[in-house]
Amino acid sequence: MMMGDDEIERYARHIVLPEIGGPGQQKLKNARVLVIGAGGLGAPLIQYLAAAGVGKIGIVDDDIVSLSNLQRQTIFATEDVGAHKAVAAARFVRNLNPHVVVEEHVTRIDPHNARALIAFYDVVAEGSDNFATRYAVSDACFHEHRPVVMGALGRFDGSLTTIRAHETGPDGRPNPTWRCLFPEAPPPGSIPTCAEAGVLGALPGVVGSLMALEVIRAITGFGEPLVGKLLLLDALTMRFETLRYGWDETNPLSGGGSVAA
Repeated sequence: MMMGDDEIERYARHIVLPEIGGPGQQKLKNARVLVIGAGGLGAPLIQYLAAAGVGKIGIVDDDIVSLSNLQRQTIFATEDVGAHKAVAAARFVRNLNPHVVVEEHVTRIDPHNARALIAFYDVVAEGSDNFATRYAVSDACFHEHRPVVMGALGRFDGSLTTIRAHETGPDGRPNPTWRCLFPEAPPPGSIPTCAEAGVLGALPGVVGSLMALEVIRAITGFGEPLVGKLLLLDALTMRFETLRYGWDETNPLSGGGSVAA
């Protein structure tokens, strides 16, 4: 579908960018993005994807909005407390941009349903707060040949990377998987949750916005993605650092001993 006059005006600041332009904005309109988690990272991510004109946004979350969420999850209002996050987030999207189709998935994603959900979308953004979900999503994206933007938060720190493990790099070697970076999840309970350790309220806004930037990059192709690179943010010193990582031939997905699924 072509853009109407009101869409051209709405996205004018994108369209005048040579790196995006009309063709890039049309790609955004035609894109389907699945957001895993409508919490701290998902809130700014969903907001900026909707504002950017992504044609279809799927939101996966089985949690309920609580009063303590409002310190950082700014797409929710006080009257949303008690509502399903996916439903409240979808309502926010429709109010922000009527040109975006939004799908609510009030469920928890796991190894049994991940591939079925992901198969209907072009790009995935993973912003959940638990390791089981991260591994289920990253594995499913590899098998379904989908790029996935992975974000994570600590108390005063955050991280971000883009995984395109189904593709090869310029040197002909496979791109790294999430399991090349983190082969195994840490033991349960070894890393405190945000509820246990706390989190600086503005921090998810920064990391979630960077995730949105990476998703838009994956759709339009501008610039250089964070493939094989882990971006780290330390809010205590306001320092960014980028670490490089590569394909591990022993990883269970694309390594020498892997089994096709």
